[in-house]
Amino acid sequence: MSAVVTPLPLIEPRRLGLTVRVRELRVEASIGVYDHEHGRLQPLVVDVELDLGAAPVDRLSDTLDYDGVARIVRDLAAGPHIALIETFAERAALACLEDHRVLAVKVRVDKPGAIPGAAAAGCEVAYSR
Repeated sequence: MSAVVTPLPLIEPRRLGLTVRVRELRVEASIGVYDHEHGRLQPLVVDVELDLGAAPVDRLSDTLDYDGVARIVRDLAAGPHIALIETFAERAALACLEDHRVLAVKVRVDKPGAIPGAAAAGCEVAYSR
C-alpha cells in the first residue's frame, strides 16, 4: 500500500506586523535628582521600539525614518534638565506616538554607572493607542 499525499493549498503569507527599532543610542543629558547631578551631562543608552502594525511598506513615507526617531531622543537629551530617567523615557515615548503610524511604543533608558557594581540602572515604558 502506498499513501496518497494530497498537496496543501497555497496560502498567501500575510504581514502580522512591523517593528522599527533604534538600539543602544548613546546620548549625554542633564539628568538626575541629586545635587551633584545638576549642571553636568551624564550618559544615557536608549532603545526605542515602535509597532507600525501590518500595513504594507513600499516607500520611506510608509515607515519611520530611523533618523527621526533618534532626533526625538537627541532633542530631549539636549533640552532642559530632567530629574528622572522615567520622565525621559515617558517623554520620548509620547513624542514617538505623535506620529499617526505608530500604534505602540516601548522606550528603554539605561544610565551607565548609576550604581557601583552594576552595568547600568534603568527603566522601560510602553504605550499604545
